[in-house]
Amino acid sequence: MTTAFLFVALFVFLFMGMPIAISLGLASVLTILFFAHDSLASLTLKLFDTSFQYTLLSIPFFILSGTLLTTGGVARRLIRFANTCVGHLPGGLAIASVMACMFFAAISGSSPATVVAIGSIVIAGMVQHGYPKGFAAGVIANAGTLGILIPPSIVMVVYSAATSVSLGRLFLAGIVPGAILGLMLMGAVYWRARQLGIPRRPRASMREVLVAGADSIWGLLLIVLIMGGIYSGAFTPTEAAAVSVIYALIVALLIYRDMGPLKGVPWREPGEGIDHATLRAFKQVPATFVTGSFHRDTFRVLVDAGKITVMLMFIISNAFLFAHVLTTERIPQEIAELILRNDLEPWMFLVVVNILLLIAGNFMEPSAIMLIMAPILFPIAVRLGIDPIHLGVIFVVNMEIGMITPPVGLNLFVTSGITGEPLTWVVRHALPWTVILLVFLLLVTYVPILSTWLPDMMFGPEIVNLRK
Repeated sequence: MTTAFLFVALFVFLFMGMPIAISLGLASVLTILFFAHDSLASLTLKLFDTSFQYTLLSIPFFILSGTLLTTGGVARRLIRFANTCVGHLPGGLAIASVMACMFFAAISGSSPATVVAIGSIVIAGMVQHGYPKGFAAGVIANAGTLGILIPPSIVMVVYSAATSVSLGRLFLAGIVPGAILGLMLMGAVYWRARQLGIPRRPRASMREVLVAGADSIWGLLLIVLIMGGIYSGAFTPTEAAAVSVIYALIVALLIYRDMGPLKGVPWREPGEGIDHATLRAFKQVPATFVTGSFHRDTFRVLVDAGKITVMLMFIISNAFLFAHVLTTERIPQEIAELILRNDLEPWMFLVVVNILLLIAGNFMEPSAIMLIMAPILFPIAVRLGIDPIHLGVIFVVNMEIGMITPPVGLNLFVTSGITGEPLTWVVRHALPWTVILLVFLLLVTYVPILSTWLPDMMFGPEIVNLRK
């Protein structure tokens, strides 16, 4: 009765149009009031304790870092570099867009941020070069999902917080699947572009490739800084997120100078032996606060990142309340015992997992799904001998598909905003590409070595106490 009331209340509130965070929190409170033996004080404490999750501290840092790099011109340089590498192939600009999404995913950790950063530039560019607009929008909406699979990934941070699985292992586990999905999307783009007869671009010279690579090197180095720092032991994933913010600030404000008080100031003017232009600009920094130019760039980035962080953390806090009620009422344990009593095979259980997550992805935000479903499915998977890292990657790939399926697929709304087309138009052109992600989901689900090989090679097999 308690379980039925909890989930019925949640879906009733969702269909009434309540925000997901309010729906989760209100369903939890009402369940405690009417059925549970727990007290409301326990919910208050749980909501307060959520803010002390050390792993979750990386979320606002990764969001701020991604926002800085989106505004700071990194995306434009990554696109240029990718285009010089593969732009001469059939569908080369679209293939370069997928490659740029892979690069940007590795420094942002967010799927919508990847769509905004890359799509706002390349969709119009593809249309200008003869690509159908629907083709361009569908490719970017799907390629943007790589933002939560290729590390660092905000969704992986949430899964780690919900299950206490090593975040470093999860980050490693996303590298090989992310590369495979990127290559699958590129292959599909190549095949479709040849069918449509899209004109090729001239092959870039080696000099152009090297120049574009050198121009984008500061963005690419962030990947090395984050991943290299984590796996060399220099800092934890949470500390890596903080380091990425400092690095992104330096790159955006002082190196690329696409925002802030030095915006548009060259490194040096012709005939000047040292950087006099920068020195003069620094003398004018106090004036930029008065004129508002500093506010329009840097402060706007801070405000935008703050809004996203507050929204996401409010959802996560209420999802933790929901998960707390589930655990208190022993709902995960009861479901686990039911499944084990019926001798469900691991491969059959994974079918059930995918179906549940695909359905949930149509209606809920990825972080909320992680915090609701992980406490239920994780103990069962471990008792069936399924690797928790493998399960985490399966979760993330399902969340990717949820980002591009109606009615609440966030990438669809972002792409609609970029293109100026109605949501139904975006859905019609994005869904055919989703077939690739569904095939990839089957591949990841039933070939676990794709997810576990790299972390096991680096750290050895993980021992989970729940398997005993």
